[in-house]
Amino acid sequence: MRKLFKYIIYFSLIFLIYYLYRFDYLIFNDFVIDKFYMFLATLFLWGGFFFSGLSWWNALRVHKINVTKKKVIISHGLSIFAKYIPGKVWTILGRASFISSDDFLTHKTTFISLKEQLLYLWFGLIIGIIPLVYYYPLNAKVIFILLITFIITFFLFSPKCHDILIKIANRIFKKEFDIPIISYREMISMILWVMLYWSLWLIAFYLFVLSFQKDSPIQAVFCWPLGITIGLLSIIIPGGIGVREGVMIGFMVLTGIKLEAATTIAVSSRLWFISGEFFIFFLSLFMNRFHLKSFDR
Repeated sequence: MRKLFKYIIYFSLIFLIYYLYRFDYLIFNDFVIDKFYMFLATLFLWGGFFFSGLSWWNALRVHKINVTKKKVIISHGLSIFAKYIPGKVWTILGRASFISSDDFLTHKTTFISLKEQLLYLWFGLIIGIIPLVYYYPLNAKVIFILLITFIITFFLFSPKCHDILIKIANRIFKKEFDIPIISYREMISMILWVMLYWSLWLIAFYLFVLSFQKDSPIQAVFCWPLGITIGLLSIIIPGGIGVREGVMIGFMVLTGIKLEAATTIAVSSRLWFISGEFFIFFLSLFMNRFHLKSFDR
């Protein structure tokens, strides 16, 4: 599994560079920004990435898999760019394959990784769904997002619905899916960590918006979780590139931000968010190279 993990790292970096180039994210323009707000926004962003790694550690701990924080953060950080590989499963599989190399079964760690990512997706949808319904007319797209939110909610929190959805998936894909449900106590423990790094990212994004336009309405912050989660739900486009920005621009315009400013913020936020991915990636490289006693438990 170590070889698989290395291949995922190499391919993820290649696809990241390719898609950034293809969608012109590597073309920089001159922006007038407030450096203090941008500095604070970046600190909160990086903090969110760090705690997202600890959330993965907590999810493993909840499932009785005791691995050091150092090893878990390394697995999380080195596979962070796997989301840019087509298929949408490589981030989940990447960090799970690294942990499974330490005498833990791959299918078990993959399930835990999937569950934590579903909680991440679910909470992001919950944050964004209220302003979505408030600002947008009830059309097919809104109904689809509401439906997905309800399905994930029942899958995560209702044993009966969970079993029904598994049976439906088995019939559709003609495969036997074995994804056991966890207890409410375990779920609550995992959700609290997910809520923590989502909260840091929400604060970070609002500070990021203020760095471009100080009179921006606070409602604009909800375009962030909405854009990220819908980007994740887009099956074909790696990393949600293009989808996330389109959702964010449309939402910010509805909150009163001008189209030009909304476009600048949305496109710039991609590079800003990638700075957080690079932060956790290089932190993982550093931790993998050096012995840090504070994380060896």
